[in-house]
This record gives sequence, C-alpha cells and structure tokens, in this order.
Amino acid sequence: MIYITGDTHGDFTRLITFCKENETSINDIMIILGDVGVNYFGKWKDQKKKCQLSELPITVFCIHGNHENKTSNIITYEQKRWNGGEVYFEQLYPNILFAMDGEVFNLGILKVMVIGGAYSVDKFYRLWNGYGWWEDEQPSDIIKAYVELQLASLDNKVDVVLSHTCPLKYEPVEVFLSFIDQTTVDKSTEIWLDTIESNLEYKKWYCGHYHVEKVIDKMKFLFESIVEFI
Repeated sequence: MIYITGDTHGDFTRLITFCKENETSINDIMIILGDVGVNYFGKWKDQKKKCQLSELPITVFCIHGNHENKTSNIITYEQKRWNGGEVYFEQLYPNILFAMDGEVFNLGILKVMVIGGAYSVDKFYRLWNGYGWWEDEQPSDIIKAYVELQLASLDNKVDVVLSHTCPLKYEPVEVFLSFIDQTTVDKSTEIWLDTIESNLEYKKWYCGHYHVEKVIDKMKFLFESIVEFI
C-alpha cells in the first residue's frame, strides 16, 4: 500500500500510530510532502529524528520542503535508482528516501512527478535567531529547466504531481498569517508552478506546506491526515 501525508516537522507521532494500527511493512510506502524534519539541525538532533523514523516498518518517501536542508548539500547522502527515479538516502537509514526534484517515479501503475521546495515566510525570523535557513530552498533555474524537460519528454502528461507548495492560482489565502506582509513574500515558485499546471495533463496534484486540509479541483492539500495515495 502507498499512503501520503503532509509536513511532519520532526513529529512522527501520527506515523508511529498509523503504522502500528495498520500493521505496515517495509514494502509499504509513506509519502511525506516536505518539511520532514530530519535535516534541519544537523548532527545528533537530526540523527535522533532519523533513528526514530527509520524504525518504522515502512519505506518513507520524502519531498524536499523549505524547513530543511537539501539532501544534495549533505555529504552523508548517496544517490540511487528507486522506482524509476533518482533518490537520496543514507546507509544508516535505508528506508528514508528523499526524491530528487524533477524526477519521475513509478508508484504502482502511476507516473509521478516530484517538485520540492518553497519560500520561507519566516526566513528573517530564523536568520535573526540563528535557526536553519538555506538559500537554495526554492527550485533553481536548473531544476526548473529539468522539470520542464522531463515533462516535455512525457508530452506534458503525468498521473500525479507531488510538490511542497502549490501553483499560485490555488494558494489557500484564508490560512495566510495576518502578520506577514504578502508583498514581501517571494512567490516565484508558485508562479512557475502555475505555468507547469496550466500546460500539464494530470489526474491529481498533492501538496503540503500550508498546514491545511483542502481540495480544490484536482489539487489536494494535506497536513496531519494520512490517506491512501490516489
């Protein structure tokens, strides 16, 4: 079985309960739509979280969020081929996989495109307080070009898109933080995703990031709920 959930930010309580109640195995897959919380602090704090997550009887397939360092920046991660696409993993935690942005994976009978990253509205708060923030939190021009090339090779047709943030037209403005001036927020990723979505033939699009549960057309926002994939 394949399951999917939203941001976890290092709190795996719901995953632990879910795996126990559903008697999952390593052959099952849990998709986390970014901000997993295992590549944020570095060193022992992250290792503690990874140990906790790796003990779950399930394969954890992660999208890159904006509250975590990219696995491509961390020397302990290696690359391998998994279900038709490239992933990052660590030898100590082989069931925790991070998708490479722009890769297309075969999940069951579905072709799935992964696009991670987003802008952090709390960027300056984190910088002022010495918390982690990474300049490459959003897709680079190279990643964007790779995504577009991949989709073009598929005639702009995939079954599912997994992203951290969403296309601009689907932003859940009702959950925006009132103390954040939206004119200061970099929405370049969402604007770009708008162009991707407008030209794409797909069945479903999942995203996290906004800490909301919502469905608009074929766009499904997830946070704390765990549902069967498509």
